Amino acid sequence: MVKAVVGEESRLKSVEDRLSQSAVPSQVGLVIGKLSPSSDRGLVFDLVPTPPNDAGEPACSIVESGRDEKKKGSKGKSQTDSSSLFIDKDWVAEHARQVSRMLLGGVKVLGIYIWINESSFKNSSVILCQTVKEVAEAAPLLETDWSERLLIHISYSPRSLRPCDFKMGRVLASLQTFRCTYTFDLRLPICNQNTSNVRKLADILRQGISSHAKELKDAKAMINGNLVVDEESCVSEDLHEVQFLLPFMKDSFVEACSQKEVVGVLVFSGSVCSFAYLNSKEPLSQALTDLKGDIIMSLQSRLDIICDESDRESGPTVGAGEEGSNELSTKESFLLQNLHSLRKRCSLSFPRRVFIPWLAGTYICDYLQPSETLEVIKDHCVELMSMDAPTNASTILEPETEPLALSAESFWDVAVPFCSTSGLNSSTSKKRETVTSQENDKKSAKSADFNFMPAVLILIFSILVGLVLYIIKAS
Repeated sequence: MVKAVVGEESRLKSVEDRLSQSAVPSQVGLVIGKLSPSSDRGLVFDLVPTPPNDAGEPACSIVESGRDEKKKGSKGKSQTDSSSLFIDKDWVAEHARQVSRMLLGGVKVLGIYIWINESSFKNSSVILCQTVKEVAEAAPLLETDWSERLLIHISYSPRSLRPCDFKMGRVLASLQTFRCTYTFDLRLPICNQNTSNVRKLADILRQGISSHAKELKDAKAMINGNLVVDEESCVSEDLHEVQFLLPFMKDSFVEACSQKEVVGVLVFSGSVCSFAYLNSKEPLSQALTDLKGDIIMSLQSRLDIICDESDRESGPTVGAGEEGSNELSTKESFLLQNLHSLRKRCSLSFPRRVFIPWLAGTYICDYLQPSETLEVIKDHCVELMSMDAPTNASTILEPETEPLALSAESFWDVAVPFCSTSGLNSSTSKKRETVTSQENDKKSAKSADFNFMPAVLILIFSILVGLVLYIIKAS
């Protein structure tokens, strides 16, 4: 349970001043920060407003209650006393889902904030709880047991910033940075299933990633070349390089399949660059947990991006542009197909992860498709994170030079190793003819050897007999 919240003073005061100087009667947005299980504290880094929806309408607005007309004048209440809030819950949740993809290890969407007057806030408890629940489902907190989220109310009548036990402090200045480049090679066997229970490739890959998360969770770590032992603390403020050590030849995440049941294989490999940020009061193990969670979240986010694009495409097709090519001819992936429907080996490149400067030396991330430029990333920063787009492209980090790759051996390549039955019969017949000819030659050679040997023996015997007679006569 969160007992106290510490907000970054420079950011939250800036947001409060901006809202008080604006003419908007209400605003909803996301609370970005960290939850610290070791100290039961919530650390708030920034408040990010939810942008207008596709129709250009704001994500929230104040509505007047019809019951207020009857009560108007009684007990001196004005019309605004019973006004309440309308929130586009689905749009706020979608904003949370997309922003969560851009956040790095340990930094999460912790909840929502609302800019509204005191009376309307009190009349909107139901819609606020529903919105918080939608956001929690869209942006879950992995590797934690926190079931609660933050709701920050910034009131302009009277003006105040009122969450739970709230303090201001220099949160960002005390963060330490950890970076890891994690190389993986997942080989997932595809087991034969009934037609009614065939899974899509995306579901098989998603399960494989989740299973790999369990293996990564138990991995040992090295920081700056030193093995981490027990609950060590990191006192230096430099960038810390992390390496994870997995048990050799451990394939516990792969479900057991007999050789007869395997009908295909998925190969998912590449290198993931990950960052995590540690507060000075958190143990070193928290940074490692955040890095592991960020790696798995990054793999899942890239898979979700590919699947979202496939859903938006009309009439997706799977196949190679030229004969003999193993690459898909379009961006449409085969992930939404089932393995049995594929007719050839297919492969797909996943988006690259790039890192954009954010607050006080920290980074957020975005994912770049092969056909996309950095301009797309700048648009995402402005729209989703309400931040100025980076003007200098050199400040954007691109450590993942090669995209993650996925390949699938199809059902037909694995289950039908020969082109056709007739081809099999023809090839078998030729093999039998060759074998028969070779056997006949061997028999002929053996027969010749058999006829030649008696003649040699008789000749040798005759020579010996003649030699013995000659010796007898001479004596």
